[in-house]
Amino acid sequence: MRLYSSSYSPFPSGTTVTKSKPAIMLTSTIATGLTLLVTGAAAFPTPSPIELMRRGPNPGIVITKCTNPGMLALAYDDGPYTYTSTLIDILDKAGAKGTFFWTGTLYGCIYKSQAAVEKAYKSGHQIASHSWTHGHMGGMSAANIKTEMTKVEDALVNMIGIKPAYMRPPYLETSGQFLPTMKTMNYKVITNDVDSGDWNNQSPAQSQSVFTRAGSSGAGHIPLMHETYASTVNTLTPWLINWAKTNNLKLVTVGEYLPAYFFWLVLLLGFELWLTV
Repeated sequence: MRLYSSSYSPFPSGTTVTKSKPAIMLTSTIATGLTLLVTGAAAFPTPSPIELMRRGPNPGIVITKCTNPGMLALAYDDGPYTYTSTLIDILDKAGAKGTFFWTGTLYGCIYKSQAAVEKAYKSGHQIASHSWTHGHMGGMSAANIKTEMTKVEDALVNMIGIKPAYMRPPYLETSGQFLPTMKTMNYKVITNDVDSGDWNNQSPAQSQSVFTRAGSSGAGHIPLMHETYASTVNTLTPWLINWAKTNNLKLVTVGEYLPAYFFWLVLLLGFELWLTV
């Protein structure tokens, strides 16, 4: 994608421009930003903005919603599970990408779900962590929290060759040693701004009402949903895909907004440097 015409110049024709030190610094800053966007692309099977900036700024900070308007991040907890493969098919058919927050042992050992894990990865969905045992991490020691995370990392590295950069804490608990440990481990922490209520026996119709009330304007939504419920996979997810289309929402992963944000941040900082020197 070309960001500007190769023939464009901000200076009048015939003007000779001598690069000052700030100009060189600006060029270097922009080049660095572009390099950061390009590196790490191999983390997904096809080029994706999700992994171009896999470990962006501010690890250990809780993210509850998309920073950009007009977005909906389809995010699912507690898998892999019986319905994972079906969910991937539904998302793929719609051309949508989801985020899977997976555990190691909540519904059987993750190693027994090799086919589903590989399928999600090869389809370009974002793979994230939900801890190994789905325990109450807000009450754990830093050492135990780290163990919960590294076991998931080891499993995913062994299964598909990648280590997740995002996680959602079980029960959405972020107290105690949890956030400092996530910062040390360089994890982005995701919670939610919309609760589908599927975990609380809410029907798809009731969940749909929650999204309708939340609305499609303002900052994009990151919902709390679980791939372990057939109704969430087979009924709520297709409805959300259609709802997003009807309301002109872009379906994204929870990490997809970061590359654009960081790219323009780099350009802005460089431009400010240009103006102040």
